[in-house]
Amino acid sequence: MNTPPPAPSSMPPIDLLAFDRAGCEYLVEAWGYKPFHGRNLFKWLHKHGVVDCAAMTDLPAALRARLIETAHVQLPTCILEQPSVDGTIKWVLELTDGQRIEMVLIPEEQRRTLCISSQVGCALACQFCATARQGFNRNLTVSELIGQVWLATRFLGRAPTNIVLMGMGEPLANFDAVMTALSMMQDDFAYMLAKQRVTISTAGLVPAIHRLCELTDVSLAVSLHAPTNELRDQLMPINRKYPLEQLIPACRAYIGDDRRRRITWEYVMLDGVNDSDRHAKALMRLLEGVRSKVNLIPFNPFPDAGFQPSSLERIDAFRMRLIRSGLVTVTRKTRGDEIAAACGQLVGRVVKRGAMQPTVI
Repeated sequence: MNTPPPAPSSMPPIDLLAFDRAGCEYLVEAWGYKPFHGRNLFKWLHKHGVVDCAAMTDLPAALRARLIETAHVQLPTCILEQPSVDGTIKWVLELTDGQRIEMVLIPEEQRRTLCISSQVGCALACQFCATARQGFNRNLTVSELIGQVWLATRFLGRAPTNIVLMGMGEPLANFDAVMTALSMMQDDFAYMLAKQRVTISTAGLVPAIHRLCELTDVSLAVSLHAPTNELRDQLMPINRKYPLEQLIPACRAYIGDDRRRRITWEYVMLDGVNDSDRHAKALMRLLEGVRSKVNLIPFNPFPDAGFQPSSLERIDAFRMRLIRSGLVTVTRKTRGDEIAAACGQLVGRVVKRGAMQPTVI
């Protein structure tokens, strides 16, 4: 729960999007009102999408006046909307400090998946990812995280059916803000997303995976991309700190004994790098005994990437080899690549990269 103190008039306005339901209750209680007024405030903001406090007609007039005087709603500004021929839409959002992030809507017949960012840039330096080339500036705030969901919900006229934290940044390096935003996504007074419809992606921050296990059981996707430490060290420097001997047991512990749950492993297919039959065999051994789904991702090129995508024939052969071993394996359909909205292509704009260092636990 975020617990804001009452804000004197000399302080900056309170950003109402920064607070989950419990935080809204705490805020109004601190001003002498009942908790249900805080719940109604939260519902107005998220379920109804109303940001004008004067229009929140079931709140006491004095409370509305106090909110108008001391609070505001600070949303990211959409500066570019790019539709793709396949229906995918990418939005470039500008934050109050001039930083820019990107989010992507992937519509399908039965669902509307929103991919949101968690940081301005990324510090993990994965070699095949365009975001990593931008460097890192800072974590997103709670309001910047949930503000992406708010904007997409208003655009759609209803909440997304699925949310994936697979945009710019490493979500588990922004742990506390992401946890608060997750609770808001799932709240019945807000976006009402079931836990299996929210997915956190991680490059493998092992201590944070253990913390995550204590707080939530949303779906977990792990950016794996290599079946051995030697290769993963080259592609994903975070592996040097948290090697596969630590990562795999942490993921197994996360899903526990619930046979309905599985880990999704993301595996980008890089021509001549990680796509051979030898790599497939090593991947089978690595994931043995872990309830898994493997997503094979055709590499989406970007300028000066230094990698080429595997051929469709090689991807098919790799997939069939995994399937024959008993691993549930699919090839992810590339969406929005011509507008640089596909996996690994989001870049936004990082101003003063390296201005601060992320917490990588």
